[in-house]
Amino acid sequence: MSEPGEISRVHTVSVVIPVYKGERVLPHLLAEIEPLTAVTHTPDGNSFRVDLVYPVWDNGPDRSDLTIHQLAKTYDFVQPVWLSRNYGQHPATMAGMASTAGDWIVTMDEDGQHDPADIGMMLDTALRESATVVYAKPTNPPPHGHFRNWASRTAKIFLSRAMGSKTAPEFNSFRLVLGETGRALAAYAGPGVYLDVALGWIARRVTTCPLAMRHEERPSSYSLKTLVSHFGRMIVTSGTRGLRAVTITGFLVALIGIVFAASIAISALAGRTEVQGWASTMCVILISTGLILGALGIIAEYIGVTVNVAMGKPLYLIVSDPADGPLSQQGAEPGAPAHDEDPAAPDATRLTEKPRDGGA
Repeated sequence: MSEPGEISRVHTVSVVIPVYKGERVLPHLLAEIEPLTAVTHTPDGNSFRVDLVYPVWDNGPDRSDLTIHQLAKTYDFVQPVWLSRNYGQHPATMAGMASTAGDWIVTMDEDGQHDPADIGMMLDTALRESATVVYAKPTNPPPHGHFRNWASRTAKIFLSRAMGSKTAPEFNSFRLVLGETGRALAAYAGPGVYLDVALGWIARRVTTCPLAMRHEERPSSYSLKTLVSHFGRMIVTSGTRGLRAVTITGFLVALIGIVFAASIAISALAGRTEVQGWASTMCVILISTGLILGALGIIAEYIGVTVNVAMGKPLYLIVSDPADGPLSQQGAEPGAPAHDEDPAAPDATRLTEKPRDGGA
């Protein structure tokens, strides 16, 4: 907290919002953020202001792009980011993070469950605890079904205890990240990386801020398949502990084989050479085969991630506004107004690639 008469620093905060189905809910969220574009004081007396808001269009099924166009005309602090196709929430979030310039980056969902008024409390937590990353910690049950809440909680516990990701129980899409940390992550993270796991790689200190979540203004767009895919990426991105588990399992299976061979040898020396139990033999073969295939599957996942990194496959591709590009008239609805092109406008197409130095 600043002392009386002291001129406190005004922290600039860039807000990143991945947009998939935001046609109806995004205008309300931007209206809530607008007052924060003026200098605002936190409960601890720190000062901040939102410099720019980056709605990242992720090619959703609704007319979110038209909504973003209108919001950009209405608010001068709205800076849209356009992706070439649907990449998913985490790549879209990192695309927005790469475009920011603020001291801090706040990422939040478009569905209304995150209250922009809580940004001040998250900033206070970061400054108070010298934290690089602050996650919102819901003080009320998440606004999802019981099964999804249970599955999410179980997945985070598994990731924390079995895969060694200590910050997994704190993961939340409402985050405050130090600007330089977020931009560095967006520049170096490879394809398929899980955003929160990657933050744990480079964040100096990760903490949480207790906040109440609001009800979603639209149903979640996550299907069971998408959630399972997220869980898979969390495991693969969480380091080499899975490979260690494969190694340990292999040694245990080998040890069991040695013990089993020793018992057969002892039985033979004792004169008990009768062979029985073809069913048990088949069970052993099936179990062993399953373990081998499971191990090969995990190894293949790691190899797949490594190959993607080595090839320099881009995590996302930022392109110019589709309405102002060569395809602006193609596929437009009858009667839709054409967008004037500025011949002096620079080409905003950028390709962000993973450096080819082989780093993680």
